[in-house]
Amino acid sequence: MKRDITVDLGDRSYPIHIGSGILDDLGAQCTAQGLAGHCLVASDENVAPLYADRVLQALENAGFTPALEVLPAGETTKSQAQLLNLYSKAAAHGLDRKCFMVALGGGVIGDLTGFAAASWLRGIPFVQVPTSLLAMVDSSVGGKTGINIPEGKNLVGAFHQPELVLADTAVLSTLPMREYCAGLAEVVKHGVIWDAELFAQLEAADLAEIDPDALSPVIARNCEIKAEVVQADEREGGLRGILNFGHTLAHAIENVAGYGRYLHGEAVAIGMVYAARLSTKLKGLSVDESARIEKMLASLELPVGAPGLAWKELRAAMAVDKKTVGGLPKFVLADRIGHVEFGCEVPEELMEEVWHGIGQ
Repeated sequence: MKRDITVDLGDRSYPIHIGSGILDDLGAQCTAQGLAGHCLVASDENVAPLYADRVLQALENAGFTPALEVLPAGETTKSQAQLLNLYSKAAAHGLDRKCFMVALGGGVIGDLTGFAAASWLRGIPFVQVPTSLLAMVDSSVGGKTGINIPEGKNLVGAFHQPELVLADTAVLSTLPMREYCAGLAEVVKHGVIWDAELFAQLEAADLAEIDPDALSPVIARNCEIKAEVVQADEREGGLRGILNFGHTLAHAIENVAGYGRYLHGEAVAIGMVYAARLSTKLKGLSVDESARIEKMLASLELPVGAPGLAWKELRAAMAVDKKTVGGLPKFVLADRIGHVEFGCEVPEELMEEVWHGIGQ
């Protein structure tokens, strides 16, 4: 089954193509979007051996001149050093303003390559080819790009929409189970913030095995949700803030624990448990619904706590998060599954109290 979804942003609109075995269509889809000339394909050392040759061949068959840059795998690749590396490769390959970049990989490669494209020659096109579940359902859609710095995650970046997103669900068959489960955290998040029916379907589904065909409609629904939110608020001036459910604490956990100890989706799972418990205190989310969220995440073998992390360090990390205003973190909180509010303030003592309830 192949699904096509459009992110409608006027002259920045783009298609999302979802299906099994469509990786070889990449060159034709790039041509259909009016791309031409040289392109730089960025991937990592885990993904490139599996899929880079097919991507390069698909691009060559369509008349493009691609070059490949293989980067280290992992969150630490979202760095200033690797950004400069991509700039140097772009210069060496002669990328001008009519050329483009391709991100072949998970969220790290997508964020880094997107930011390189946003800033190279003040902005050239790029294409997202997500290979992880998390990237397919979340990070490849919406135009958020960026890198981490020692002070925090995603503090440097730009909004830069892709020309197209091509998600071949067949590549999920090679995804490590831990990465797959981490991607499901963002799927659960979309159910909590936007679609109670999706959440109930996930509760009833058997997600223990990676089944690309069964995942296709789930991925498509998640892309639809992300598209609906982004269309309403492209640059996170309001509604798009709901996509940060669980992320205020998650980014602090990644920073304090050291990038790589927790995958992004794992940190988000912990952050969602934390946000759900805050929600029962402040927004009227029922204890039963909070428990459903936690049970759902635990059933996917995702962490629901982070023992050993000190609240003082987490609180300091949250103070420099991009969602913080005047040193006070802003949270997304739920009044029920399927509906949340953004920009919520939480009393200091309650932030710490709830953390000690899940973090030890």
